[in-house]
Amino acid sequence: MDLSRRAVLGLAGLGAVGTALSAPRLIASDIPGRGDDVLTVAILGNAQDAAARASLVAAFNEVHPDIGVRIMPIQGQDWGNFFAKILTLVAAGTPPDVVVVATEGAQLFADRLAHPLDDFVKRDAADLKDYFEDVNPSLIESFMYEGSLYQLPIDFNAANVYYSSSALENAGLERPPDDWNHEDFLRYARAMGGASTGSFLPFFWTNRLWGGVVPWLYVNDTSFLAETTAPGGDWLWDTFYPGESGRSGGYRWLEPNADDPRVFESFDYLRTIVAEGLGSSPAQGGGGELVARFAQGQIGMTPAGGFWVQGLAEGGMSPTDYDVSFFPQWRGQRHQFGAAGYAMMSTSERKDEAWEWIKFCTTREGMQLAFPTPNTTPVRRSMCNESLYGEIGPAHWKVFYDTLDTLPSGPIPAPPQQAAVETALIKNVVGAVTAGSDAGVRSALGTLQRDLALALRRSA
Repeated sequence: MDLSRRAVLGLAGLGAVGTALSAPRLIASDIPGRGDDVLTVAILGNAQDAAARASLVAAFNEVHPDIGVRIMPIQGQDWGNFFAKILTLVAAGTPPDVVVVATEGAQLFADRLAHPLDDFVKRDAADLKDYFEDVNPSLIESFMYEGSLYQLPIDFNAANVYYSSSALENAGLERPPDDWNHEDFLRYARAMGGASTGSFLPFFWTNRLWGGVVPWLYVNDTSFLAETTAPGGDWLWDTFYPGESGRSGGYRWLEPNADDPRVFESFDYLRTIVAEGLGSSPAQGGGGELVARFAQGQIGMTPAGGFWVQGLAEGGMSPTDYDVSFFPQWRGQRHQFGAAGYAMMSTSERKDEAWEWIKFCTTREGMQLAFPTPNTTPVRRSMCNESLYGEIGPAHWKVFYDTLDTLPSGPIPAPPQQAAVETALIKNVVGAVTAGSDAGVRSALGTLQRDLALALRRSA
């Protein structure tokens, strides 16, 4: 495979996400050293994030004293910027051995850059039995691609609904039941709006792939991309999840689906929320302000996952100031999630060492060292417990993992052309949800359908 050429093609697609990504700039700490006989592990973060993994590296070296490890932090505004920098390193001939990859880039890496883990998993099946027994199979399936497994997930976050306890109380509302629906949600938002003043918004959402319009599409049993699955994967399912039926060799998102009437229905619902002043317009900003605004009592409800718990505690919120619930149902109640795990680069000359790192990071010890605080949701259900969330988390913290264990769920739509696809989505959401008529919504979705078709035809 001509990785340099394909990396450049991928980088062009990632650059389309926004002006900030058009020319990903590497800084000194982003660039791996040459000639050091160590395993290089790239993470999204800064030097402080790398230092936080010192105990993880030390524990790994107790088991594997012969494998040196260097954590290479790569700073980026988001996952797209991070992936673009990884592709730049590949094109320059200085790729890392292992990379933390989120759902947004899983198929990009599987298609171009990552080495399948199948043979390693089969060889060490006995060692991994405890891991798979502790992890919901939906998370595993999200990292399958065309019948092969490319990552072992270590953390995830589903789109649940966080709500302000005081906003509910002021509106005379009780905690929403697990089976509430989209009409209940609108009733809650209207009640919150009627009981509030000033800059308070009953619902705040952002224009992005995770937690934007996608949760409303999923609970309405649709998506902006047609979703199918690849054959294969029986080698994994029969070994580790023999009771599971219907699992696949990975998701496929090959065709646009923005002309589905249910997509229109979901967008029109959000248009109603925006038009009534009950929710933010996605033109009003990104997610960076969300935690602070929620902690300050300016937001009634918003989509978020377990990763918010630590940030809200640091922002001064007590566990009684807020709580969490399932996303409301519509035609269904399928929840979207995003996950992350380590990908082994196909260019690595240390694949055996890379595998030992990946395998260690899935152990209880490795994951407890990686996630000592509730700033994400560990994929091991046994770790989503009172010890992690009980002291500073919301009363119903069990929602985080029950989302997977009790409801249908699936990853956000992220084909190899994800960057171009997300750009097409983001570009057209504002026009659809701020349109003045049904015709305006349909026009925006027609443009989205066209833009998605073009994005999916880009070289993968």
